[in-house]
Amino acid sequence: MASSRVFPVVRFVVKGSLAGGAMYVAYDQGLLGNGSQGAEALRKARAALPPAIQEWTNYTGWELPSAPKFDFSVSESWNTGVQATVSALSVAPTKVREYTQDGWKYMKDLIK
Repeated sequence: MASSRVFPVVRFVVKGSLAGGAMYVAYDQGLLGNGSQGAEALRKARAALPPAIQEWTNYTGWELPSAPKFDFSVSESWNTGVQATVSALSVAPTKVREYTQDGWKYMKDLIK
């Protein structure tokens, strides 16, 4: 009986530890910072990934296609994402009210 209560706790602790570790790594690498920090993290990843992937493909014997080339500004993408998120959050209360009113009207029409 006690093991049935321990298993969910262990699962929760493991999942929480993984999520916390992922957040720490993201913060430590600058992924949660401003656009210039994100650009620096992307530059580091671009420098580190090709040798790691090459080593992995040599080990497994698989052949991978070449990676596509991306030419975009991380800071612009970051700012656009932040603006879209803030915009969506700012209209959320109004949209919730509208959808609730539409839902109540639909339910009233069904009951009639």
